[in-house]
Amino acid sequence: MNKNDLSGLDDNRYGLLRNAKRIWAVGSIHGQLAELSSVHKILISKFRRGDKLVYLGNYFGDTDLNKDTIDELLITRRRIMSLPEVFMPEDFVYLRGAREEMFFKLLQLHFAPNPVEVMEWLLDHGMGQAISAYGENEKTARAIVRQGTMALTRWTNTIRRQIQACPGHIDLTSCLKRACMTDDGNLLFVHACVDPTRPLTMQKDQFWWDSGRFGQINQKFSDFSKVIRGYDHSNKGVDLESEFTATIDGGCGRGGKLHAVCFAPDGSKQDEITG
Repeated sequence: MNKNDLSGLDDNRYGLLRNAKRIWAVGSIHGQLAELSSVHKILISKFRRGDKLVYLGNYFGDTDLNKDTIDELLITRRRIMSLPEVFMPEDFVYLRGAREEMFFKLLQLHFAPNPVEVMEWLLDHGMGQAISAYGENEKTARAIVRQGTMALTRWTNTIRRQIQACPGHIDLTSCLKRACMTDDGNLLFVHACVDPTRPLTMQKDQFWWDSGRFGQINQKFSDFSKVIRGYDHSNKGVDLESEFTATIDGGCGRGGKLHAVCFAPDGSKQDEITG
């Protein structure tokens, strides 16, 4: 990929941060509302002209505060846009995390050839709390998936209506990006991983499912100076010391803390907030 030519990217799938002076990146949240609110309070006080804000996915977690967490993301965007400095909607990018990818697959389950098996897998991987945020529960989900395509379609449509009933939720979930980058081609922000053997536009599920090879990247990926991720499946903590990569997952929702790191356009750390 030519770092100087990002014009061919699908803006429905990829975010582009233009003229960024600093980029704030928030690691995986996992529904931890108190930690997110704490980070946001400090972040708003530090946000200034030319700053951009990227959330790196996994907003849903094993908690009953998932809906409130999405509300907090939306409220903070409005608060920042009400500051004296001028900020535009494109200054904020929300990536799709593994949790969100699973949630969307659940809503499309009526298209799956083996919906019962897929539903069991999704619920075993934390989707019970995600659907609970919109008025459903695991017991109903396990029962409805065995009642046929029509019943399953009605059930998923009910969840969609519940999402639409929450102001801003459908808009946020509709604008989630696979990855985003600065317009100078220096920094690439992803949820969990990249496959260094594939170009950016051929990554597919590699963005969401951590292969365990992220730490082995020892050269530029697709001409990007640094790849920054927000989720580490192995939960090894924040790593800002590697030359070509950075991980800002402090284990929030898994016994650790939420981190927001401010990067200069060259990838160097400018500031850090811990919630």
